[in-house]
Formats: sequence, C-alpha cells, structure tokens
Amino acid sequence: MPRVLKTTAAAMVAEARTTIMEIDATDAIALVGDDNWQFIDIRDIRERRKSGFIPGSFHCPRGMTEFLIDPESPYFNPVFDQDKSYILYCAAGWRSALTAAMMQDMGFEPVAHVTDGFTSWLEAEGPVEHSGEEK
Repeated sequence: MPRVLKTTAAAMVAEARTTIMEIDATDAIALVGDDNWQFIDIRDIRERRKSGFIPGSFHCPRGMTEFLIDPESPYFNPVFDQDKSYILYCAAGWRSALTAAMMQDMGFEPVAHVTDGFTSWLEAEGPVEHSGEEK
C-alpha cells in the first residue's frame, strides 16, 4: 500500500515560489559578470560535470547548503559572507526554489533562484563553462 503524504514535492515547490524571488533565465544571463551577484549551483556534482555550469558560479550541493551558509558551522564557506545578492540554480528550478525558501527561513537575504533552472539557461543560450576544476 502506497504511503500517504501530508504534502507533495510539487506542493512544497509551489509554496516556496510564493515567498521567494524568481528570475527567469534571460534576466539572469544579463547578471553574469556583475559583481553584485553570485550564482550558486546546487546541483549534484555529476550534473555539473556532465552539462557544465554558469561561469563564476559556486558549487554548493543542496544537501550541504545549511552548513555552508551558517557562520557557526565547521563547513561555513566565506563565499556566503559577501555583500552580494545570490542566485541559486538547479536543473529545473524545483530544488533551487526549496533551497532559496530554506535560506530565507534561516534569515539569509537577498536570495533568488533561476525560475526554470539550468535547463532554461541552456535554452536561452546562456554562457556555459566546462571544467574539471571545481570552485
């Protein structure tokens, strides 16, 4: 017998999207290289290696986000201690929406996400970097 959930992943994403800033790929592309913005790639390392990444993006796997942004965590990364706005992205915008909402819940702002993720970035012909070296 299938488990009955109190909510679904789709419902959680829909709820998150009511509380976060969304930026479509075309508008996000215009922000590449702008020192006021930091792109954060929350995809799995295999996704990043396979399809590339936004130039200058920082890799922060979704499962580590809470720890990498928390200054009291032993995993804290100073990339999250900059006076910048942050744009998260994943493959389709679901994981990044949930992560952006979680970051806001922790008090981290400003944070946004690419509405339809890296897939829409590729469709909009945004710049992509391929490299064996991870940031």
